[in-house]
Amino acid sequence: MTRIDKEFSGQTVICTFEVTPGTAHDVLDALNDAYDQVIRHQPGYVSGAVHLNDAQTRICTYSQWRDRRDYQAMLRHPEMRSRNRAIHGMCRHFEPVMYEVVDTWQVHGHG
Repeated sequence: MTRIDKEFSGQTVICTFEVTPGTAHDVLDALNDAYDQVIRHQPGYVSGAVHLNDAQTRICTYSQWRDRRDYQAMLRHPEMRSRNRAIHGMCRHFEPVMYEVVDTWQVHGHG
């Protein structure tokens, strides 16, 4: 299970994909298959999640990696290069951004 924790010292990557209601589920299928077949098996992968907005016009993936180099190595993997070309071809726009967790908030406080 993906856990967001400010003590996490690895790399957090959030990718947003602009899609249409007509392509949203095709992109979801491709992303879920990539996570299941390739991404989760890569060195340094910690966890991930895939989200779809109500209008089915945006997909967001959230992944955690041991470090930035592991994420970048996954992107260079030949199978992922091929899959990413297909996924990006179904999107209007996509944007991967690397983040660090600064803080978290729970019902009973933060941390």
